[in-house]
Amino acid sequence: MTFNPLEQRGIPLDRQLRNWRELNVTPIDPDHCDPYTRCRIITMNGIEVEAIMFSHQLARNTVDPEVKRQLAQTRYIEAQQQKVVNWLLPGVSSVLETTIAYEQVAVDLTAWVARMEPDPYLKQAYQFGVLEDFDHLYRYANLYEMIEHRKAESIVEGLTEVMPGRPTKFHHRHPTDNVRDPYVKDETNPLSKLHALTIMSAEQQTMNFYMNTGPTYMEPIARQLYQEIGLIEEEHVTHYESLVDPGETWWEQLVNHEYNECYLYYSFMEQESDPKVKAIWELHLNQELEHLHIACDLMRRHDGRDPESVLAPQLPDVLTFEPNKAYLRELLDTQIDLTTLGAGYVREAHERFEKMQEQIHGGEAPPSERVMTQHDEMFGREYRVETEGEHPDPALREK
Repeated sequence: MTFNPLEQRGIPLDRQLRNWRELNVTPIDPDHCDPYTRCRIITMNGIEVEAIMFSHQLARNTVDPEVKRQLAQTRYIEAQQQKVVNWLLPGVSSVLETTIAYEQVAVDLTAWVARMEPDPYLKQAYQFGVLEDFDHLYRYANLYEMIEHRKAESIVEGLTEVMPGRPTKFHHRHPTDNVRDPYVKDETNPLSKLHALTIMSAEQQTMNFYMNTGPTYMEPIARQLYQEIGLIEEEHVTHYESLVDPGETWWEQLVNHEYNECYLYYSFMEQESDPKVKAIWELHLNQELEHLHIACDLMRRHDGRDPESVLAPQLPDVLTFEPNKAYLRELLDTQIDLTTLGAGYVREAHERFEKMQEQIHGGEAPPSERVMTQHDEMFGREYRVETEGEHPDPALREK
C-alpha cells in the first residue's frame, strides 16, 4: 500500500497541544526492550531537535511577523514531541550506556541508508562515515567494561557487532577535507534528500550529546575519549551537512524537514514492537501530517512554487533498523584504509592529512588508543562481540 502524506490530513493544529499528564510518558525498560526500539527513540529525538533548531533559524531570518507566529505555533508542538520522544529513554541508564546506544544508531542507521542510497557519490559518503562510527562503538564498549564492569552486548544484544573499524586516530583530518560536494536539488532523487537530512540530524545529535556529557565523568580516560570522539562528530556533521544543496530555499528546506518527519514516524510505526511506543509514533505522524500541510502552504505563498515539485509523490519504502553485519564486514574488507582529499577519497596518507595528524596527536597516543591499552592492562584482552567470525582485516584481528 502506498502512502502519500500530501493527500492525508492529520490532527488540526489547534487540537495538538498536550497537557502534563499526556506528556508524562512511561520510559522503556532497558533490560527488556528491543534494542532497536531504543534506536528508533534516539533517532527520532535527533530528528525533532533538528526540526526545532531549523525552525528557530528560519524565524531569525524572516521579517514577516505572521510567518514568525506560524512557525512558533508549529515549533511548540515539535518541542512537545521532542520531550515525549526523548523522555522515553530510562533514567536508570548511565551516560555511557546511552552513548553505546547512540553509536549503535549511527552504525545501523547509516549502514541501512548506505545500502539503499541510489546516488553513488552519496552512497560513498555514508559508507565512509559508518566505518568510523563502527570504531567509536568499539572504543566506548571497552571503556564501558573498564568503568562500569559491564558488557556492551547487554545493550546491542548481538544485533550489531563490536570490533575495530577504521581506527579512530585516523579520523582526524584537515577540516577542508571534511567538506563534500552537494547533491543538485533539482536533479537528485527525493529519497536522497531524506537520507541526507536524516543522517545529518542523527550525527548532529551525537555531536551535541558528547559536547555536553563528556566532562561529566571523573575518570580522566573517559573525559579524554569523549573529547576526542566529540571532535570527530563535528567532522561528521560537516561531512554530512555539506551533502545538502545550499541552493535550497528556506521554504524548500522546511517542507523537506516536515516530509522527512512523516516518513520516519510512518516507518517506525510500521515496525515498532512496543505497543506504547508504537502509539506515540502514530500520534506524532498524525500531528506531522498537519505540520507538512502548513509548511506546504508557506512554500506556495512565499516561494511561489508547488511543494509537489520537490517532494516524493509517495513515501519511500520504510526506513528499517535491522542487522547490517555482512554489509559492514564487506566495507571493513574493502574501505577501511580510505581517507579524504578535497571532496573525494584516497588510500594514501597525503601531506595535509599527515600534517593534521602530527599537530593533533603531538607525538603521543590519542585517548582512543590509550583506552585500549588501559583495558588490556585491566583484563588482558580486548572487548569484542564478533558473532560472524574473526575480523575481515587480518591486521585487526585480536592477538
